[in-house]
Amino acid sequence: MATLVALTLGTAGLTALAPPAALAADGPTPGDTVAKLPISSYSAMVVDSMHERVYVTDDRRSQYANQVHVYNFQGQKVGSLPTASAPSGMALSTDSGTLYVSQSSGILAFDTVTQEYTGITYPAYDVPCPRDVAFAGGKQWHTETPYLTTECDNRQSWLYGTTGNQSTNTGWNAAGRLRLTSSPEVPDRIVMAQSRSTGEANPFLTTLDAGGETLVRGPERRFADSEGQGALDMKDVAQSADGRRIAVADAAYGAGTRLLDAADLSDAATAYQPLPEGAEASAVAFSGDGKYIARGAAATGSTADLLVQPADPADGTAPLEFAFEGALDGDRIAPRGLGWSKDGARLFAVTANTYGNEYWLHIIQPPAAQYDSRFTGTLSTTPGKPVVGEPLGIRGRLELDGPAPAEPVRVTAVRHDANGDRKLAPVEVDADGSFTVLDVPSLVGDATYSVSFTGDITHRPAEDIALSVAVAKAPTAITLTAPAEATKSAGLTITGTLTGQGRSLPAGITLSVQRTDRKGTGTLTSAAVAPDGTFTVNDLPRAAGQVTYEVGYSGDDLHSASTASATVRVRN
Repeated sequence: MATLVALTLGTAGLTALAPPAALAADGPTPGDTVAKLPISSYSAMVVDSMHERVYVTDDRRSQYANQVHVYNFQGQKVGSLPTASAPSGMALSTDSGTLYVSQSSGILAFDTVTQEYTGITYPAYDVPCPRDVAFAGGKQWHTETPYLTTECDNRQSWLYGTTGNQSTNTGWNAAGRLRLTSSPEVPDRIVMAQSRSTGEANPFLTTLDAGGETLVRGPERRFADSEGQGALDMKDVAQSADGRRIAVADAAYGAGTRLLDAADLSDAATAYQPLPEGAEASAVAFSGDGKYIARGAAATGSTADLLVQPADPADGTAPLEFAFEGALDGDRIAPRGLGWSKDGARLFAVTANTYGNEYWLHIIQPPAAQYDSRFTGTLSTTPGKPVVGEPLGIRGRLELDGPAPAEPVRVTAVRHDANGDRKLAPVEVDADGSFTVLDVPSLVGDATYSVSFTGDITHRPAEDIALSVAVAKAPTAITLTAPAEATKSAGLTITGTLTGQGRSLPAGITLSVQRTDRKGTGTLTSAAVAPDGTFTVNDLPRAAGQVTYEVGYSGDDLHSASTASATVRVRN
């Protein structure tokens, strides 16, 4: 099991006041399996429940991206489907017998039992732009950008059907990239949406009936108000199992997920609760049994990236919440990155890192219930006074309700100072809930440490806890070795060593030297410090009696000042 943030694969947390009934104890053992995907960008995922396969394609638009990656339901890569050029869109036939994969030279067909190539639909144009693919009305449909261009998202796109192994233009077209959605539960309908990335001020969403000889457009909707606000920024679309509802992951919509009546695309009478504050919608998927919906987002820290809840928004059950965070899990749900198994027992999620160049496949088997977690007391530091360049422990305690975790629980922390944010290495929590996050502050001044527990498969995320500290300069020390007595005529020599904690002292240090005798105080020639920290003070005293020598270091950007003194009895 990986570490989830909320309900991530890994250390995650779910929030459920009363867990959805389908995620009950008689289902599969709760868990989260994570597979690192060998892709640097992401296009599509298809879940084949009949043969327990998950298909993933890259979207690099590169000659080197020449395969569909195939995984089983346990997260193991079990093969690949070769393509002649970069694959992009995919669709599964209603009977799950054929997988259609788009590439620049056409739409490939693969037998899902034998995993063998079975044919190709030749497009009207052989171009590098990615194609969306849908299967509805018993045949394959795809989009086409008929230009030899890299500006794939900004040119006119057309919708094509098929006759035999040839593409046929339906006549439907629009500016920019068109996104297609189909599902076996609604076998004759295509949902088509215009991408906002085209620069279109008010993109549309529409449905198409593919059940007859002629493709018939249904309702169309644009979402901007009279002042141009609220325009659709569609990241994903899903159709409910009964076909009555269409859910849209809309990054421009305050609540994140729009729920529409499929008949006229009007807003459903009851809406879903908003995604957590700071989360931007990225994906949506209904379970094949129609009972649940998964809502994906991009969020930071312990803010949930994934909500799993009853598909009926009127159901009062609180959603399970998952937050993804970390180098081994991804940071957010990728657009169009969610899919369910037919029975609703597994949720497949593609996560991405912040930069969008690394991807993970999570196979989540949600638990029957999640339990609360919380940080208790306050954070403290060891040592109590942090200094720059010296190891620092941030200590605290995490309390978990419910059963003990199956795997070690980890907390993460971020240090914020004048140089920005720095993630610290995750640390395991001891059996008694205590933990110590380690850091070496690199900057003098104020710093704030924020500690997070993003949850695990049975525990919800805890509210972050923070501690502000003042990071001081590292201390220095001077030690002196001086004779007890000396004569004015012979003079004297004092040796010493300058040491400092934290980072190494800078080169070329000189120390101030003052002499105090019965005639007063005066400044002597400064003492140069050798690379090993040693130095020497030579003097011919000017007066007999008790003479005190004070040696001082003024400090530097990372080290504090220090002084030391020695008294010598001088005889004539």
